Order: sequence, then C-alpha cells, then structure tokens
Amino acid sequence: MRVDLVRYNSQDDYTDGMIFVNGDFICYTIEDEHRTKKVWGETRIPNGTYKVSLRKEGGFHNRYKNKFDFHKGMLCIYNQDNWVLENDGIRFQYILIHIGNTDENTAGCVLVGSVAHMDKNFIGDSTKAYRKLYPIIANALEEGEEVIINVTTN
Repeated sequence: MRVDLVRYNSQDDYTDGMIFVNGDFICYTIEDEHRTKKVWGETRIPNGTYKVSLRKEGGFHNRYKNKFDFHKGMLCIYNQDNWVLENDGIRFQYILIHIGNTDENTAGCVLVGSVAHMDKNFIGDSTKAYRKLYPIIANALEEGEEVIINVTTN
C-alpha cells in the first residue's frame, strides 16, 4: 500500500498537507515547521520514503487502546530499527500519525483532520479523519501488506 503525504502550505510555525492512500484523498494533515536542524517539538520529518507499522507499546498506544475499540497499535513512521526515522542528518524516534488540531499538539508527528483551515494553524474533525484513515492502514498491515509513506512538499 502506498500512502502519500503531500505538504502544500509551509509556514514559519506549521505545515499543512494532505494524505492520499493509493491515490485517493483521505484527509488533511498538520505538522511542525521545516528546519534544517532539529529542534525538539518544533521540527517536521524530512521529505522521503518511509515504512509504516503498528507500534504496540507506549503511552499513545495505551491511551488509544482505551479510546478506540478498533485500535491495534499506533501508526508509526520510521526507516531504521527501534522506530527511528533518520534523514538529511535529522533523527527522530516514535513518529506517529494521530489526532490533534494544531502544531502545538505534535512533537514531529503527523496530525490528521477532516477540515483544513489554511493559514490558521488548525485542522478540524481530527477524530473523524483518524477513524477514516486508521482502519485502511491498520487492516493492510494486519493482512501482511507492506505500507510505505512518501512525504513530499509541493
């Protein structure tokens, strides 16, 4: 399965984007801003191609397991062992796709929403978008399908 995260609005404090699965639009995204040197909680992941798998441990996993009856593990983006994502000399760990509304709700993770408010650092109906996106990816992973996310900036 191919997931595309296409960033279309990069501002000083946040980045707007859209997620497509196998070419079909699924939801909007919001992330931290672009930086060439990582600042914890204020830097988005670099453009690139990464794996997505289910991370079945940690605080987010435990909270989401209690919140969503369909939860099988957090959607985690990585390209090295131990959930590490490293690209362009910037290293992240535990980059998740989860709910939230502004860049203040993320520390490098990708937040999803059903409604985008361009130039306002806000996406809405995040839980609705998560409920739409999560089963598509989680079910593919559970069936043994490899899921790749391609992150680009227009």
